[in-house]
Parts: sequence; C-alpha cells; structure tokens
Amino acid sequence: MAVANNKTHCFTCNKEKITYPCRGCSKEFCLTHLTEHQQMLNEELNHIINDYDEFKQRINEQKQNPQNHSLIKQIDQWERKSIEIIQQKAQDCRENLVKSSQTYVNDIEKKFNDLCEQIKQIHAENEFNEINLNDLRNQLNKITEELNNSSNISIHQESQSFINEISIISSKKPKFNKWKQTANTVAAGNGQGQQLNQLNHPAGIFIDKNKNIFIADRDNHRIVEWKYNANEGQTIAGENKQGNRMHQLGRPTDVIVDEQNHSIVIADLGNRRVIQWMNQNQDVLVDSINCQGLAMNKNEFLYVSDSQRNEVIRWKMGDNEAIVVAGGNGQGNQRNQLDFPTFIFVDKDQAVYVSDFNNHRVMKWRKGAKKGKIVAGGNGEGRNLNQLCHSGGVVVDDLGQIYVADFGNHRVMRWCEGKKEGEIVVGGNGEGSQSSQLYGPCGLSFDDEGNLYVADCKNHRIQKFEIFL
Repeated sequence: MAVANNKTHCFTCNKEKITYPCRGCSKEFCLTHLTEHQQMLNEELNHIINDYDEFKQRINEQKQNPQNHSLIKQIDQWERKSIEIIQQKAQDCRENLVKSSQTYVNDIEKKFNDLCEQIKQIHAENEFNEINLNDLRNQLNKITEELNNSSNISIHQESQSFINEISIISSKKPKFNKWKQTANTVAAGNGQGQQLNQLNHPAGIFIDKNKNIFIADRDNHRIVEWKYNANEGQTIAGENKQGNRMHQLGRPTDVIVDEQNHSIVIADLGNRRVIQWMNQNQDVLVDSINCQGLAMNKNEFLYVSDSQRNEVIRWKMGDNEAIVVAGGNGQGNQRNQLDFPTFIFVDKDQAVYVSDFNNHRVMKWRKGAKKGKIVAGGNGEGRNLNQLCHSGGVVVDDLGQIYVADFGNHRVMRWCEGKKEGEIVVGGNGEGSQSSQLYGPCGLSFDDEGNLYVADCKNHRIQKFEIFL
C-alpha cells in the first residue's frame, strides 16, 4: 500500500520536507526555517518599535517647545513696528498660535497612542505577520506625513488705517464639543427638601477625578458629597440648620476640593467667611467677606469674589495678605467695575473670569490688569444670543471657550472670546423640570470625559449632559 506524501518544498532551503504555511506571506517553511522566518519578523517589529520611539520623542519636543514656531518671529516683527496700544493684540495672536499648534500635535499624538496600543497588543500576543507589520508601517508613515505637513497654519493680514491687523489662521479647526440635549439627574431630583436624597437650591458644584459630586446645598446650609451613581448623598460639612459655629454653615454658595491635601474650601456666605474643612477640623481662611464664588490654581492661590465690595481678591494659602485682582472700583458697569460678582474661573495664565451678575456679562481680567474685558454678554439683560440674564457659573476650557450658566434664561451658553454673540449649549427650552429643561441654572462643572454638570438650582437637582463622542 502506498504511503501518502505530505511533504512540500521549503521556500528557504527548497528541500522537500514537512512544511508549515505563513499566512502573512503565503509561503511554506520547514520547521527550521520557519523559526528563522519568525525571528526575521521579530527583528522587523523591533525596528518599527524604534521608529515609534523616535516619533514619540519628536512629539514631546514639539509639546515642550510650542513657542519655537517660525511664525512667532513674524508676530514679534509686526509687534516691534507697531505702536504701544496694539501690543496686546500681538500677545493674543501668540496664544492662538500656540493653541492651534498644540491642537494639531495633540490630535496626531492621539493617533500615535492608538497605534502604540495596537503594537503592544501584537507584541504581547505574538500573533502577527507581514500584513500586520505593513499596516503598522503605513499608519506610521501616514501620521509622520501629517506631522511633517504641520505648515497648514499661516498668518492672515489685512490692512487697517492705523495698523496692519494680524491673526492666526489654522486649517485644523478647534473641536467644538456638543452634548446630548436631554440630561440625566445624577443627584437629588426628589423635590425640595433636606433628606439625603434631596437638595434645597444647590449653587456651586465640584466634580473630582472619580466623578464624585460636591454640592454647596445652599438653603440646607451644608456641603453634600454625592458618590458616583449613588442614590443619595452624604453631608460632609455643616448640618441641616443655619449656624455660625465652626462646625456649622450659613447658606454656602460654592465649594472647591483641594485634592492635594484632601480638604474642602467653602464660601460660607451667610457667615461672611471662607472656611476650610480638613479631617473634620475647621479653619477660617478669610473673614468679613460676602463670599460668592471660589477658585484655586495649581500654585495654591485662592480667589474669592466679594459681592458687597464688588471685587475679586487673590489670597495665598498660608499667608494673610490679599490683593484685588478684579474690580475694586465701586459698583458700576465700567470696564474697571463690577456689580455683584458671583462665580469665578482662573486659567493657567492667572487670568480671572468673573460672572458679573447684575451687569449680565462675564469679564476677563488678565493678571495685573487695571481693567477687564467683556467676553460674554454685556449687551444688557435679554435672551438674544448676544445677551445674558443674570450670569451664573462660568468655566473656560483649554481652547479658551467660555461656558456660562445663563440663570434667568434657563440655559447654558458658550462664547468664544472676541465673538459678538454666543450659542446655546444645553437648555434654552423655557423654565421647567423636563430632562431637556433647566430652571435657574447656577453652578457648572465638567468631568474628565467632558460631560457637563449643571446645578439646576430651582429644580433642586444636579443634571448631567453627556458629551457626544
């Protein structure tokens, strides 16, 4: 009886042997040369990994030195030839240029990180062939070309009677996030009350990295922590009645969490003080102040708005000296004045954004500035897209887009600095308690995924609007 011959020719040695196919190259190899072939693939993978490491280094260099851009020199030359009053415009252009460049590089870095995850998975599973390697190589070549062609940013210049105006133009448009127009109630929503599943006119809110919500439960005179996906909150400061003892609060309006030292800082409006709670111990940081809004930057500077003195002060944690960084020139609507400032936001450059409640506007005060700049509203009380009605919570994102709770219009607006009008982000469907409605929105906050949280004050609940991915 004949014996079946299952031998074929090895691609490498061309000898008739029992062979094994490679799905990547569709060739047959004997056991010895199959091992060699696999080793060659491993070496090629290591070369690609080295190329990826070099690419990552290039991205890091560009991120660490965003100011090293050839167009900065043109902006500097334009500034030197211009008169003193337009120097601020040059600085604005630098900031926009850096933001455009960073947006471009960040997008490429995201693609690169996705590729890194692919290569880690392939390397870990040890399941790959030439097709996989060619695909990795092509993807790397594609994003390398994108990085090399980053010259899609240019200067747009137009003639004016007093100066040649310049601005930054980038073909990489900033991403304007959008949110679902129906919200989920993530805290309370069980009517006005003082039970642990209820709130009473919530004001300021803070979202930590674990998506826990800290709420200034104003008319319950307490701070409530609402754990992620919990059905009720827990009181972590104050109690359900107003008082002026150290362990009591009076109509708190805002709260921030200092995650470095695991403490909370509270605007205790009814007691005219800013108080810090740490491990159930209390310490008055600022007293004799009609504190409405709070902000803290990475340098441990505490910012507090004073609605009686119509100013915002900056105070170094651990020191006793406070300086005025916005307002302080009496009640009014001039650029150096405020009228009942409430919520505030401080960016990485220590510019202060102030919700100027009775002037129906948001003001931006650069560090050291004597006057502010209107960046939202400022066209009188109203419901048009260039107006606000009693501005509430304010947050500014990494692109400089300004989000403001339009308290009297029951909506949240987004404004881009320099634009004449804003746009409705959520709400704007009249006052009400439906999932698409708000009633007196107050505090605003984002989590690390970009979901928007609103303290829906008169509905006594916290609403979460999920971001569209």
